[in-house]
Amino acid sequence: MITERKVDLTGLKCPMPIVKLTKLMKELDPGEALTATADDAAFCLDVESWCNSTGHELVRLEDVDKQLLAVIRKKDSPAE
Repeated sequence: MITERKVDLTGLKCPMPIVKLTKLMKELDPGEALTATADDAAFCLDVESWCNSTGHELVRLEDVDKQLLAVIRKKDSPAE
């Protein structure tokens, strides 16, 4: 079952949002999604780069009234 979790990263400045995302993603099962909200202007570029380097899917990234929202789906486990 695919579930979605939420985390509020508002008030945190680079690199802390990504540090927290890294920790939280380790707790998810493959295919699960995490919705993160943040207000650090660097978050958009940071989360895009982080997803590219980790293989997680950036499902959605938007700015709503200076509140940044990212939906990230944990990558599937490699085939064994």
